[in-house]
Amino acid sequence: MSIESLVLGAGQEVGKSCVLVRMGGKSIMFDCGMHMGYLDRRRYPDFSLISPSGDFNSSIDCIIITHFHLDHVGALPYFTEVCGYHGPIYMTFPTKALAPMMLEDYRKLMVERRGEQEQFTSEHITECMKKVIAVDLKQVVQVDKDLQIRAYYAGHVLGAAMFYAKVGENTMVYTGDYNMTPDRHLGAAQIDRLQLDLLITESTYATTIRDSKYAREREFLKAVHKCVAGGGKILIPTFALGRAQELCILLDDYWERMNLKIPIYFSAGLTIQANMYYKMLIGWTSQKIKDCQTTRNPFDFKHVCSFDRSLINSPGPCVLFATPGMISGGFSLEVFKQWAPSELNLVTLPGYCVAGTIGHKLMSGKPTRIDLDKDTCIDVRCQIHQLSFSPHTDAKGIMDLVEFLSPRHVILVHGEKPKMASLKGRIQSELGIPCYDPANNDTVVVSSTKTVKVDASETFIRTCLNDGFKCHNKQLEDSWTSSSGHSGSLNLISSRDEVVAEGIMVMEKSKKAKIVLENEYLHIVGTEKHELQLSCCCPVSKGSLIQAMSGSDASSASETLVSTDHRYWIHCLWLKLKKESDFNNVQEVDNCLSLNSFKSHICPVDNCPYRTGECDEGGSIMFFCCSWSPIDEKIAWRVLSIMRETSLSEVSEVCRSPTGLLI
Repeated sequence: MSIESLVLGAGQEVGKSCVLVRMGGKSIMFDCGMHMGYLDRRRYPDFSLISPSGDFNSSIDCIIITHFHLDHVGALPYFTEVCGYHGPIYMTFPTKALAPMMLEDYRKLMVERRGEQEQFTSEHITECMKKVIAVDLKQVVQVDKDLQIRAYYAGHVLGAAMFYAKVGENTMVYTGDYNMTPDRHLGAAQIDRLQLDLLITESTYATTIRDSKYAREREFLKAVHKCVAGGGKILIPTFALGRAQELCILLDDYWERMNLKIPIYFSAGLTIQANMYYKMLIGWTSQKIKDCQTTRNPFDFKHVCSFDRSLINSPGPCVLFATPGMISGGFSLEVFKQWAPSELNLVTLPGYCVAGTIGHKLMSGKPTRIDLDKDTCIDVRCQIHQLSFSPHTDAKGIMDLVEFLSPRHVILVHGEKPKMASLKGRIQSELGIPCYDPANNDTVVVSSTKTVKVDASETFIRTCLNDGFKCHNKQLEDSWTSSSGHSGSLNLISSRDEVVAEGIMVMEKSKKAKIVLENEYLHIVGTEKHELQLSCCCPVSKGSLIQAMSGSDASSASETLVSTDHRYWIHCLWLKLKKESDFNNVQEVDNCLSLNSFKSHICPVDNCPYRTGECDEGGSIMFFCCSWSPIDEKIAWRVLSIMRETSLSEVSEVCRSPTGLLI
């Protein structure tokens, strides 16, 4: 069994996220985005790779959209209404509410303001959203009898979700965009510890480790205050949903504390509507925001108001949030043209900017001029300030998630090629997980879980249940003692986290495979148990044994034992081992010395086949036959080295000789 992932977008780049995953006979499209840096055919994923004939309904079982950003949802109306996909589409309730706003705003920008050819209409957006099925977090959705999906909180933006998909025994998670640290209005990503064959994760900040959130906020507020104090205007290009609300909360609180009267504006229309949805969907925000709503709604900003276009060239300082982010067009570009030539003004870029946008050019190094087209040139004299207020997780967050989930395979998407290669190396070297960083239109095939259904004998099951628990004495906790006034101990039964059961799988003709215990297997095949034993007849100097006997118990022992008695020499050997080793469980039992599986007794014959060649000259040597199982080989070597008064290496040579093996 295998899982096949066709990367239609966001392969070694940031933009037009779209991955088609085929597993267990099902095909799932994760995200259907557009690239904000292109206006040609590269804007959309190459859907012809899914089905050359254009029959997408039989090629795709469902589409899953992780959140409302255009690089994840921007191509959806085109794919459904123009390309003709009519199957189910899944997204969270906030995404279903906010995605149409983003799509319509983009359509107006491209068609009504730029005069470009229309890719999809308002009617297309409406019809597309009618196909959407909204889901709650952790709601188990049965797409069909084989395919099951479940959404998990991703942070990032309102309604963003990671999606778990399961087909039979094949399991995977597609993260979309996520944030592993909470901010002012959203919580951190949360997901169960799942058993996964595949994790497809974003890698926008694959090599970046961010400073603390508070340090970044202080730096941002310092730059803003310095600019407005000097009479400058501040342009903050941001998308209407997400960073706009985060930064509005931050500035509104700062203005209140500092008693500032300088106006803060946001571009009218979409942001006003977005704030309305944030108030309605406050249950998807952070716990801090939920707690605040009992006194006032945090999205009712005291110091932030709507902006009129007539104020662009009005004198005096101000702060303006303008869409879209990245200054890829629209109102933020219009304002940038007017404010960029002044050295007093500041452009603050709070997040990631896609290659090809003006925002990316500003972040790559301060240019003195930007050519929009052959007829339009912008002088850039303003200050440029880049701050990492991006809602994407950083390299540490990605590594933490991968380590937490520990999937069998990882695929990186939504990142820059060299940085993805670096993160891929870390995942493979530090976590030991195979990792891939495919380019657009590449296919990655990974192996998936394969299970075999078998029966198990009642004895085997009963043994597993018994082995899964252990009894131990546990002192009562202080809280119990203080509350009850008693002290003591309880016999508690606690279950281990993991139980490893050993059995034998038997496959009899015309019968289902079955797991049995070892003794049951021997009965089935009609044979007896055979055990491997190692043996060596070891010479020991009588003098060393008698010397071991000398001491506090020598006189008493001599009263009951004589030198011709086997028990005497066994007792001498026992004393020798006790004195010259740290063995505490050496036992004398029936003229035999015992230590785990190691057994030693006086050899009764002169021509023992396991004797190693020494001769008893003058009766000064006593021979002991020793045997042990392979599991106690190291213990046996230590005992024999003491008996022979030689090194372990010499003993191992003797034990490995052909005469030292007895079955």
